Amino acid sequence: MSDCLFCKIARGEIPANVAYEDDEMLAFHDINPVSPLHVLLIPKKHIASLLDLSRDDEALAGRMLARAGELARRLGYGQNGARFVFNAGRDGGQTVGHLHLHILGGRAHGWPPG
Repeated sequence: MSDCLFCKIARGEIPANVAYEDDEMLAFHDINPVSPLHVLLIPKKHIASLLDLSRDDEALAGRMLARAGELARRLGYGQNGARFVFNAGRDGGQTVGHLHLHILGGRAHGWPPG
């Protein structure tokens, strides 16, 4: 999608502090972090939200989850744990219409979330 903020970041049209990149996904540090570690992991393919994943996307979604854990460990947040969050839709707290996984670490996160 040409006007999607995260698609523009994935294409390199908008700069980002990249933490990880491969052919199908990109991870970058959130510009408004809520934790010492706050990285967003996105597929380069435009998928609006978790609610829009199809069976064709199952392998990609699995690779995203595996990459998220690897990334948290590589960035030094494997020892005490991390929070991994998908928000979907307005009521779910999603603010950018592109599937993204928040990787949060470096502090305790309460439950339930706000």
